[in-house]
Amino acid sequence: MPRPRPPHLHREESRHGVTTWYVRRGHGPRLRIRAAFGTPEFEAEYRAALDGTPVEHIKKAAVGTLQWLWERYRETTAWTALSLATRRQRENIMRGVLGLSGHESAAAIKRQHVVAGRDRRAATPAQARHFLDVMRGLFRWALDAGHVKADPTLGIKNPPKAKGDGFPAWTEDDVDRYEARWPLGTKERVWLGVLLYTGLRRGDAVRVGCQHIRDGVVTLRTEKTGIIVTVPLLPALDEILRVGPCGDLAFICGENRGPLTKESFGNFFRDACNARWRREVRTWRAQDRRERERRTTARRSLSSKPSSVGRAGAWPRSTHAQPIVCGLQRARWRSSIEHRVNNLFPHLVERCGSQSGKWSEISGLIFRWWGR
Repeated sequence: MPRPRPPHLHREESRHGVTTWYVRRGHGPRLRIRAAFGTPEFEAEYRAALDGTPVEHIKKAAVGTLQWLWERYRETTAWTALSLATRRQRENIMRGVLGLSGHESAAAIKRQHVVAGRDRRAATPAQARHFLDVMRGLFRWALDAGHVKADPTLGIKNPPKAKGDGFPAWTEDDVDRYEARWPLGTKERVWLGVLLYTGLRRGDAVRVGCQHIRDGVVTLRTEKTGIIVTVPLLPALDEILRVGPCGDLAFICGENRGPLTKESFGNFFRDACNARWRREVRTWRAQDRRERERRTTARRSLSSKPSSVGRAGAWPRSTHAQPIVCGLQRARWRSSIEHRVNNLFPHLVERCGSQSGKWSEISGLIFRWWGR
């Protein structure tokens, strides 16, 4: 069934086969739309004709300018291969760059100009690194495409990372206070449960749902790295999910059980945390919770007690705690890994039998994967 035509939009075809579009309200004057049908320019002229305002024509960038180069770059597979979040981040950075230097010739941009842009962002080293990433991606493609003769970003070093401990880690007291504020039966409690008992990033946490669970194990391909992770569905999380509320395809949901993007979920989770700590200067985020999991995992790796799994027992992996756990600690970890496998996968032990060859094969695979 064809889509209905927008109101007051009329189509007229001449005897020569030329199609003309115009807007007319009742018996009023006809306002012709000269842009091609279906384009953003057509939509802009149509809205302007309805509102009675002049059309704002978008100026085309001159060939060879930085604005023109950026527009051509966004039409390539080098750009579309980036994730949506990365593209959005780079567009925001380039919006400011093009506002100042979009009219400049791309070939006239030299190394000192890129260094100056990096140094202007020295107060925020992460922003400076992102700026360099954008410029590197743009000019590497431009060099391969023959639009520039040299890459001005070649050899420019990233600014040093800011010193400090990074994101503050949650304590057990912080978790208890959050759970006291958001009891079972609230969506905010489901948010924390999914984050706390799976260790997933927020981009994966907002996607995980019932379709990812089979035989008590959550299997999911991560958004950031593309690897497949398996997490046992712990009883504590199972209880939280049974009470809900959860969405149709994802456990984490917003109002009316609708799905959330990772950006909106991060904002909602921050507000839920600050609802309990409104008078504190510190702002809580989902990344703070993940940092707690990473440090807690590192501490557990120093212990040889098989029972020291705790709340985040789903993620005592060496790769998760790699920034903290050194080679010696990993060696000590491997000595107790078999006990941890038995504790974390009791449903597999019961299903296969602890002495059966099938369970020995499964535990061996888990051991090699987990301890690598």
